[in-house]
Amino acid sequence: MRARAALVAATALNLPFGTLYAFSVFLKPMEALLAIGRTQMSVVFALATITLTAGMVLAPSAYKRVSPWNIAFACGACSAAGLLLAASATSYAQFAVGYGVVVGAGAGVGFILVQQAVNQSVVERRGLANGYVVSLYPLGAMVGAPILGWAIEAFGVRAAFAGLGGTVFLSCAICGVLLRAARVDVHDASAEPRAPADAQWPLFMRLATVFFLAAAAGLMVMSQAAGVVQAYGGQTAVAVGATTLIMAAVGSARIAGGWLTDRFAIPHVAMGAQVFSLAGAIALTASPSPVIAVIALSMIGVGYGIISGLTAAAIGRYWPKNAFGRVAGRLYIAWCLAALTLPILAGWLYDRTAGYGVAVLIAGALNLAAVFVAARLPKP
Repeated sequence: MRARAALVAATALNLPFGTLYAFSVFLKPMEALLAIGRTQMSVVFALATITLTAGMVLAPSAYKRVSPWNIAFACGACSAAGLLLAASATSYAQFAVGYGVVVGAGAGVGFILVQQAVNQSVVERRGLANGYVVSLYPLGAMVGAPILGWAIEAFGVRAAFAGLGGTVFLSCAICGVLLRAARVDVHDASAEPRAPADAQWPLFMRLATVFFLAAAAGLMVMSQAAGVVQAYGGQTAVAVGATTLIMAAVGSARIAGGWLTDRFAIPHVAMGAQVFSLAGAIALTASPSPVIAVIALSMIGVGYGIISGLTAAAIGRYWPKNAFGRVAGRLYIAWCLAALTLPILAGWLYDRTAGYGVAVLIAGALNLAAVFVAARLPKP
């Protein structure tokens, strides 16, 4: 009962927050509304990434002092308030604070809260459960992007932000009700730690490095998939379809990454995932074309997705369950750094070369480096 309630609660909270990955649907409407440029919009998304990570790091401090259901309500109120600020924005500063600061903070705390709840409640197939939880962001983006696009077209961008705010608050409220009804706790006082969480820094750094390398390549694909396909000659319709396909592939791969760790050794799964991504980068470099671009970008995205699911599952294998939230929050700093490196560098390179060839080569190099680091992960 508790395990099912925790998984449903995680679904309710994470799916609407997954629209953070669909930020691109707001680019042109907000640029026109506030008379700002793409660089300024990129800064807002970067702020949201940073505050999302900060919320993840701070979450364990919150759920040690406050009940999980109250935190879920607070996350919903916080992020809904940020979205309402964005909806009513008359200046760039108000929009940046609303979406870039307030929304991200609530989402980050909520993300770690439900991950911790799931790891306290699920006993069997924990790898699959962790893969499912982290898959909800890209799946939320895949579902939310067309809905938000329709809402913007039909009612305007302000109404779309306001509607998303109401949805986020309602979903977080449902999450809180489920956690309370099932009496899901986020700390097991009877659990004996296998090892002090902070005594495993070498292992933490290896896992964080693999996550960073895979995420840098994968987030470059997720953030610029349409632009990459168009740069290799794809039409707009092909580029849009490719973006949806890649989001679905990443979400499915996150589930698969957790599922695979229930059956195979973590280092073997990690190495295989990054070899698969490397093959995609090599294929696109050797045979640049729109079709190969879609296939190759999907392969790079799948490799990242598997590592994302694997990382969440690995925390449960390498550390005691009471330490899950703390370790996960710290590991997502690597994800934040990844989001601020190759995705931005790829855009800068495109502005100067009118192509993504160098960025794809760098992604392949990162995948290769991840293979060697993953080989040093222990077999739990």
